[in-house]
Amino acid sequence: MIFRQLFDATSSTYTYLIASRIGGEALIVDPVLERVDRYIKLLDELQLRLIKAIDTHVHADHLTGLAELRDRTRCITVMGERSGVDIVSMRVADGEKIEIEGIGLNTIYTPGHTSDSYSFLMGDRVFTGDTLLIRGTGRTDFQNGNPVDQYRSIFDRLLKLPDETLVYPAHDYKGDTVSTIGEEKAFNPRLQVGSVQEYVDIMNSLNLPNPKMMDIAVPANLRVGLKQDRPELRERSLSCDDALALLEGRNCVLIDLRDKSELARHGQIPGSVHAPYGSLSDTLAPGGLLHELSQSTGKRLVFYCAYGERSAMAVQAADEAGISLACHIQGGLDAWKKANGPVS
Repeated sequence: MIFRQLFDATSSTYTYLIASRIGGEALIVDPVLERVDRYIKLLDELQLRLIKAIDTHVHADHLTGLAELRDRTRCITVMGERSGVDIVSMRVADGEKIEIEGIGLNTIYTPGHTSDSYSFLMGDRVFTGDTLLIRGTGRTDFQNGNPVDQYRSIFDRLLKLPDETLVYPAHDYKGDTVSTIGEEKAFNPRLQVGSVQEYVDIMNSLNLPNPKMMDIAVPANLRVGLKQDRPELRERSLSCDDALALLEGRNCVLIDLRDKSELARHGQIPGSVHAPYGSLSDTLAPGGLLHELSQSTGKRLVFYCAYGERSAMAVQAADEAGISLACHIQGGLDAWKKANGPVS
């Protein structure tokens, strides 16, 4: 396995790059905008293809690299379903699995630092965001933070993991890089409490100044979605009514780009062909499923995903592969359901 812990000194942020092998698929956790060039260089050096970029929550102390990585690599952006961001490619629920080739992360909803804080468990290690830090815990005094919620997230969820589980937080301000659940139980001063109220009293008495970039970072990090109405996509973006009309005329093939876990949770437009976005380059190449569908049927390929990001990028990829009839449903299945489109 390839595992890299990368550090941004300005915001004291840890970013994690993970892949199962050199030359394979990769994912990244908590990327920082100013370090995107560094991530791209490392991906190139290790011959990795970035498939998913994940934020543990909406950060207040740095600008996220999600949108920049998406625009430069066409990766899938991922956040928890409680996130207030405008658009990400995939929103995951507690217990849902995020998968790439050879790697799986289990989603754990851990609110408290913010109301949209999630942790991600991968085998022997857990990425805790700002919920559980090394010898500390994330503050709970903004972005709908709540010390009671955080107590429950830590004591009822994270500290229930095996003691040997490695703890990789999103930040450290003292130079520590990794801990374990057992160490934090024994030595984290904020966890040496006998009740919820004792923990609440500790967190409510911190009186910390706001992060220096908070007024800039939070609004910017809430607006990371790909603009689906930009000029080069406008003529290729279908409203739900337009897509329904095409379906009724049987002039198109619907292509569902979502992962299997999303299909299981949210259903599918009847008659869709499932072609996961992570394999798009292969399916668009000569001999691939989508290439052969476009050649043999002469029908338009109509891509859709959860919210329209993956499908918009798929249209661009199809153009580059010489498939010029492709279009997508703007707003994805989310918009389709709101328009009362049929779902099986």
